[in-house]
Amino acid sequence: MQTEETLLPGCDCHIHVYDLDRYPIPQKDPVSPPQAPWSAYAKLQTALGLGRSVIVQPMGYGLDNRCTLDALASAQGSARAIVALEPDTARHELDRLNALGVVGVRFMLIPGGGGTMTWAKLPLIAEEIAALGWHINLQLDGRDLPQYAPLLMSLPCPVVIDHIGKFLEPVEPEDPAFNCLRKLLDTGRFHVKLSAAYETSRIGPPDYEDVGALARVLAREHTERCLWASNWPHPTQAIRPDDEGLLHMLRDWAPTPSAYDRILCKNPHVLYQF
Repeated sequence: MQTEETLLPGCDCHIHVYDLDRYPIPQKDPVSPPQAPWSAYAKLQTALGLGRSVIVQPMGYGLDNRCTLDALASAQGSARAIVALEPDTARHELDRLNALGVVGVRFMLIPGGGGTMTWAKLPLIAEEIAALGWHINLQLDGRDLPQYAPLLMSLPCPVVIDHIGKFLEPVEPEDPAFNCLRKLLDTGRFHVKLSAAYETSRIGPPDYEDVGALARVLAREHTERCLWASNWPHPTQAIRPDDEGLLHMLRDWAPTPSAYDRILCKNPHVLYQF
């Protein structure tokens, strides 16, 4: 007998939408950002057999969330959004965004992240969004986690860490920084996205095994704190990975079918307030 849990749709927890016709971005190189409207992602979502997604504000748009919010509206309730905001955003504006389906604020804090959001702003914004049940969506070099762990633990809202910790130089599963990530997950206040292994892997496709080894530990030992994402449309990648293959890797990382379903379906259902 099927339960409600087994009927939950799969969720792609990190995509970007670029509508360069309506919201141009100066091109920095030939591959980023690509033209990637919501209509194109919707076709991929159907092909992957997924029903939900999380639209994450691209740093190329800075604090201009219009493209992300337009895509959120086009999703007609099947998506949530992560935006970029300054501290001291008016409460009525936060309430408006909340009603639209915004559930968090993005901090891109790796070198070259754009400088829009900063470590100094992080605790200020966390304090403002906590009452809404939102979270901080954080991307950093995972090797810096031991340095910032006390700050992250002090935040009054949950934190979602991008891209398997985004260790810019892949580390071994026994590395102190990776152990720091695991300890944060053990607190029950953090999640991690099993995504974008291709961005930091030195081995490369098809399995990105140096980073995949970390994903496998997280999926098997911290199943309840893991999410999956495609990182579509893979900005900055001259050769874009196969999205079906990225989803297939989760089946290898997850220890059981039930763990796969939890990471793909149940965990995002709860975290993103579907």
